[in-house]
Amino acid sequence: MKPEKIAENINTLADFCGMRDLKALTPDALYQTYGIHKADILILFGGSIPAGCDTAALGILSGVADKLMIVGGEGHTTDSLRQKIHEKHPGIAVQNRSEADIMRDYITLQYGMQDIILERHSTNCGNNITNALAVLKEHHIHAGDMIIIQDATMQRRMNAGFARHAPNIHIINYAAYSNRVIADQESLRFEHEDLWGMWDMDTYITLLMGEIPRLRNTPDGYGPNGKNFIAEVVIPPAVSQAFEELNAQYPSKIRPANPRYASLS
Repeated sequence: MKPEKIAENINTLADFCGMRDLKALTPDALYQTYGIHKADILILFGGSIPAGCDTAALGILSGVADKLMIVGGEGHTTDSLRQKIHEKHPGIAVQNRSEADIMRDYITLQYGMQDIILERHSTNCGNNITNALAVLKEHHIHAGDMIIIQDATMQRRMNAGFARHAPNIHIINYAAYSNRVIADQESLRFEHEDLWGMWDMDTYITLLMGEIPRLRNTPDGYGPNGKNFIAEVVIPPAVSQAFEELNAQYPSKIRPANPRYASLS
């Protein structure tokens, strides 16, 4: 397959997985899209590249929500987060600490924000959601309108998880980043090559390709006809085709399921 077609297929998966319901994370965009000036809370989920911290913090500073929660214990992306934060801010302790604590310390250092609600025990997208809901209840926070920020590769699955576990909450998606892949002669590169903490190309493709089998509502997927972790997701034919073409090109790049999902209902 030519690099241009590979890039096109990767971007097709990225556009599908990296949901953004707003043109920008601003009160104006919220009002133009939903007729509200701010959400009840913004939640940043572990699993995102570090640049997601900036996306969330700038959203809060713009006024899209009064409250910020960070959700994340330790999972398959934690070591990467620890490394990237330590490289840029060696004064932030990262060893044996949760993603939520590390992200909070970065946002406090960089933006001076103090009142951040934390959930430190989640290990995957499933209990990210159930644990976040438990923390909201514990803090007596009403969340009628909620903005959620996750890594762009996992945003749609997070949205489907909320549809499964909290269908009465109005979820507004804003993926942590958008970074298109470009074919450059015989290789692939990112449009924003300086995006902080961006996955290397191999990891990015692996993460994106791993989402499609999870999102499928089949016996092997995470939907109601499978493990029932998420609400049904309809995958457009163009996305399925892009996945199949990439799978033929990269037959070994589908990330195995997290065994800790087995504990979820």
